Amino acid sequence: MKHPWSGLKNIPRNIWLLSVSSLINRTGMMVLPFIALYSIKELGVSTGTAGLVLAFYGIGAFISAPFSGKLSDKLGSLNVMKISLFASGFFLILFSFITNFIAFLILSLIWAVINEAFRPASMSFISKEISPDRRKTAFALYRLAINLGMSIGPVIGGFLSTINFSLLFYVDGLTSIAAGIFMIYSPWQKFHEPEESHDKEKLLTSERGSVFKNKNFIFFLLATIPVQIVFFQHIGAMPLFIVNELGFSTSTFGLLIAVNTILIILIEVPLNDAMSNWSILKSLSLGALLYGIGFGMMAIMTDLTPLIISIIVWTFGEMIFLPSAAVYVAEISPEKQRGEYMGYYQMTFSFAFMIGPWLGAEVLEHLGSFILWTGCFVLGLISALMMIRLKKDFFIRNESKKLF
Repeated sequence: MKHPWSGLKNIPRNIWLLSVSSLINRTGMMVLPFIALYSIKELGVSTGTAGLVLAFYGIGAFISAPFSGKLSDKLGSLNVMKISLFASGFFLILFSFITNFIAFLILSLIWAVINEAFRPASMSFISKEISPDRRKTAFALYRLAINLGMSIGPVIGGFLSTINFSLLFYVDGLTSIAAGIFMIYSPWQKFHEPEESHDKEKLLTSERGSVFKNKNFIFFLLATIPVQIVFFQHIGAMPLFIVNELGFSTSTFGLLIAVNTILIILIEVPLNDAMSNWSILKSLSLGALLYGIGFGMMAIMTDLTPLIISIIVWTFGEMIFLPSAAVYVAEISPEKQRGEYMGYYQMTFSFAFMIGPWLGAEVLEHLGSFILWTGCFVLGLISALMMIRLKKDFFIRNESKKLF
């Protein structure tokens, strides 16, 4: 019987090195989760005003994504990641000395531009460093490293914030620099793509040109936005609904979110390895549908056990959808523009991050939870149906169906 983690044996060293670097970086990821609270306690602003910090960070991430993607195509993904880590690290340390809130907002935007440059570069790097048939597992491994780090960083950050809030900036900055140093001294290998994989790549990518001329890709980006808005309800309306409306404690909400993290750590890599032969767009449709069903279930479920079930359902949607989406972008993008394509894909996440939590909170307050969670189901369904339409269009335009 095949071991569920056996697929990791075929992951090349470079992907492991990138994952370790991301784990180091994300273990120190503690400023962003606490930045609004820092603004309230240390800068003396109101709760509503503090929300502007995350909005400005989202704007910076939105701006950064396409430009950093193009930059990684020109300078190399590895170089952009190193620059992002070192620049972000030193910037965070200086960040802690800012006491003016307007300056803090502006610097939050600049930090987002620097920090978020890492994402499209890393996704482009993974795409180029492994053959197409192993990409799902590779992206799942990368997400495993990120989630492991993110499960540690906020916990440490919560402890440090009780001592001195400035420590969050120092530790976060130093771990970014440490991740950059790890990248510099890591024994990277040159990847030689098999000829067969290269032939498949040519069949599934267009000639170099404007991203906006690739109608399939633009349609795909539009198809991802509804389900991404649903995804960000876990940091937007979901905590408000569970704590304020259902009356559970914040610690209970923390335990519920831990269900998501634990599932990702234990299951995502084996799941995507087992689904490596699935049609990419079939996986995308299923993932989007599970997102919608999982969040939509909260319209009628108010007890703890059903809530856990709903989280399990949308977590499976997350584990299926996100690696498949990254693989799709890798497959449809020309090799020399992979970073640019990943940048535009990342931009849709930044857009959803900007409006998703705000929109969910507004709907919850003014229209109620039933409308909110029913709307999430509809948005997930829309994305799933759009993925099916994209599949048909792709088949019409491409003779090869090997990977789709």
